[in-house]
Amino acid sequence: MKLPEKEEQVMSYLWKLKKAFMKDLMEAYPEPKPSPSTLATNLKRLQQKEAVDFKTYGSVREYYPLISRDEYFSGKIKGFINKFFDGSKLEFASFFTSETDLSEEEILELKKILDEKLKSQK
Repeated sequence: MKLPEKEEQVMSYLWKLKKAFMKDLMEAYPEPKPSPSTLATNLKRLQQKEAVDFKTYGSVREYYPLISRDEYFSGKIKGFINKFFDGSKLEFASFFTSETDLSEEEILELKKILDEKLKSQK
């Protein structure tokens, strides 16, 4: 699933809040806040894409995500790796570690993550 930036922004607030009414989402936005109609349009589009759903309480809707943040970004990263690194996770990892300014602490933490992944695969 690929979402436009504005819909991703709505999802990021829903992931943080877990579930939210329109007023909660509006409060989560920094200034300048979107108009209520813009937010409602984005929520409707997200519902049509089966990314969110809602429960109705009278005339008020409480929205909640149907996909997790990890699930969404996993797909996005896979697409990025396929597009820019010909599907090679190793090339991506090599690029990431050489082109980012990782501190020694971050490198050690990354090593720990990789060591744990190796242990779990045995």
